Amino acid sequence: MRYLFIFFIYLFSVQIIAQEQQLGYQYLRNGEYEKAASIYKTLLEKHPYNSTYTSYLIDCYQQIEHYDEVFKIIENQLTNYPSKEYLYVDYGYTFQLQHQIEKATFYYKKALAIIESSKNSTLGYLVGKAFQDNHLLDYALNAYQKAMKINPKANYNIQIAFIYGEQGEIPKMFETYLKMVALNHNYLNNAKTYIGQFLTDDAENNYNVVLKKLLLKRMQKNPHNNWNHLLSWLFIQQKDYKKAFIQEKALHKRNLEDLKGIINLGSLAYNNNDFETSKNCFQYILDNETDINNELTAKLYLLEINMIQEVDSAIIENQFQQLFQQYGKDIETVEIQMVYAQFLAFNKNETINAIKILKSTLKLPLNEFEKGRVKTKLADVLVFDNKFNSALIYYTQVQNNLKNHTIGQLARFKIAQTSYFKGDFEWAQTQLKVLKSSTSQLISNDALNLNLLITDNNVKDSLKLALKTYAKADLLSFQKKNNEAINTLQKLLITYKDHPIEDEALFKQSQLFETTNQFEKAETNYLKIIELNAEDILVDNAIYYLAELYLNKLNNPEKAKEYYQKIIFDYPSSIHLVDARKKFRKLRGDILN
Repeated sequence: MRYLFIFFIYLFSVQIIAQEQQLGYQYLRNGEYEKAASIYKTLLEKHPYNSTYTSYLIDCYQQIEHYDEVFKIIENQLTNYPSKEYLYVDYGYTFQLQHQIEKATFYYKKALAIIESSKNSTLGYLVGKAFQDNHLLDYALNAYQKAMKINPKANYNIQIAFIYGEQGEIPKMFETYLKMVALNHNYLNNAKTYIGQFLTDDAENNYNVVLKKLLLKRMQKNPHNNWNHLLSWLFIQQKDYKKAFIQEKALHKRNLEDLKGIINLGSLAYNNNDFETSKNCFQYILDNETDINNELTAKLYLLEINMIQEVDSAIIENQFQQLFQQYGKDIETVEIQMVYAQFLAFNKNETINAIKILKSTLKLPLNEFEKGRVKTKLADVLVFDNKFNSALIYYTQVQNNLKNHTIGQLARFKIAQTSYFKGDFEWAQTQLKVLKSSTSQLISNDALNLNLLITDNNVKDSLKLALKTYAKADLLSFQKKNNEAINTLQKLLITYKDHPIEDEALFKQSQLFETTNQFEKAETNYLKIIELNAEDILVDNAIYYLAELYLNKLNNPEKAKEYYQKIIFDYPSSIHLVDARKKFRKLRGDILN
């Protein structure tokens, strides 16, 4: 019983100290230094060796200019705990706050000298940290370097890199991170995290250029997997998947057992519409892989690329049948069955067969996530076939069964989209509002865009006739009935001229014109959008796609250059800025890295 009582007293005292710590820190953060000092003084009296209390109390007294109190604390600490010689930094800094630079310098040099005399790298780190905490960066750098010289195994490169970053010495900062990786491969991911804060998707960004030069220099001097890996990673940040592929191939040649990097790159390139690089990645896997699962993955991706690029349907059909002959129709080939159903419905308009295949797939012993994906695909096919109510049943099942999973959130978006197609805008918005906080950025963005489309075009049309017409065209586009969608949008543009949805209709029609190779009509539409309202949210998109059209389809590079330049100068916050700048400079004849 006595021990239990002591235990409760101990717990109570610990709780009190924790509360005091929290309150003191809150005062410190709020700039209430006198209140904070009072608390930390009490805490330090109870725990005189505690370095945190010492540091915070010194900081408080420095802030309220009670310099004599600072000196007393430091002298008392050094008397009782001689190992705390890093406190000479705070001693010097207190003189500096009083503009006594000579005395400050004396104690800074004394702290540095102690590192060498003690031969203690840990003390060197503590001295360096004390300098760094007081923003005495040159001294901090000196301290860390001395500590590492004393003990070559000590690694304070992260701290040194931070200092270089604060000083604006970017090449030195990157070089230090690379040195850290060279010493220990396990620091690779840490280095990527720190370096990644400075990089952009613009290859001409100064930070990107500097890092590339440093990596190439290291590769020339001492070829190593780390440098190929980091170069590949850099090119991926820049969305230059072709160059990343070169590095990944080099890595594979050094380790023939590992194709994971190329698989990931192929998938990434595919998701970013670089189908050429994606195709090359997966063909490389087929040429070098013996693992059945990886082979299957590669073949499926290549099939999907063929579908996107509208390779002859008979060829694609034959490729699917070869896969089924080789791998069967079972639990191992669910993904193939789903893609095949997609192909039958959306490419061949064979919805009955597609539905039959997916319902058959659902009879396999699938887990809940696999069921959710198959049901979502089945519902997509049903929407394609105008069977909205049946589709909504499947979407709702997925949403209810996998509420907190991305698949469930996607299903909720599909419910909203299908309701929008039907003209039930109120229910669509009810679902979309929930998705604003979706864990998937893509779903969240899609939900936001659809919600804005509905909201922005309800104002002048109480019956929502224009929006219903647009939604019908959107559905026809989803069903790949492009000419019907174009005609529906044309009727909308004539019937509801000057309606807020006009720019949306023009842009949607432009995209469909491009899909159907009606490039001059697409050009006309983009120009109309630009003329309508220079401040419109779609204008920078129209300008960029017009530039792309001139460059890639209408063989007019001078016009393309003009509109890329317009993005650069008139729409500097556009998501297309980096690409526009890159393509403008290329057309101008600049030498690009």
